[in-house]
Amino acid sequence: MINSLLSKSAELESELLQFISLPPFDRSERIVSSRVMCSIAFEHAESAKLLIATGNFTSATGLVRLQYEALTRAMWLLYSASDHAISKLMCELTNESAEKANKLPMLSEMLKSLEGKAPQEALDMLLEFKEYSWKPLSSFIHGGIHAINRHSKGYPAPLLIQMLKISNGVSVMVGMLLVILSGDPRQRGKIPAIQKQYEGCLPEYKSGCS
Repeated sequence: MINSLLSKSAELESELLQFISLPPFDRSERIVSSRVMCSIAFEHAESAKLLIATGNFTSATGLVRLQYEALTRAMWLLYSASDHAISKLMCELTNESAEKANKLPMLSEMLKSLEGKAPQEALDMLLEFKEYSWKPLSSFIHGGIHAINRHSKGYPAPLLIQMLKISNGVSVMVGMLLVILSGDPRQRGKIPAIQKQYEGCLPEYKSGCS
């Protein structure tokens, strides 16, 4: 089952990667920085699948959280970050610029600032992920009870399947954001078609989003 899902997930990823090659609507720092974070989110998703395939489940789980954070940062950069905050991230990397960038808002603050600015459906998905998945995934990042228990006793197949589907769901949202960043009306409808084709690879959202 898990190998089959990995295979279908790789197909889904291939479909979604086409959107990273779309030309951006413009070359503003806001759009460029958001696209970079989308690319990082895709990298985390691909790496998570590779790690699951090799049996490195604990590391893979941590990457799913990083993937979610990258998507949240990408949305924050597009919809609610100040021009000053974006400039902090887009300037040349030095010790001084790195110190300033470290003062940017963390996840909860970014989510709060997206209220009323980002598309509500997308924000609902981000909030749902945080409600149901954030704490256990954070436990894997910080060496908490989830990491120790699962790494020592093993990962049930349903848990790995759920993790893969969550990662795929985040990737679909990244694809949606890339379409928005392109501003290309010809892309409209492509993501819903991909969602329908790969619905077996995606999570069911309790909020009713799809």
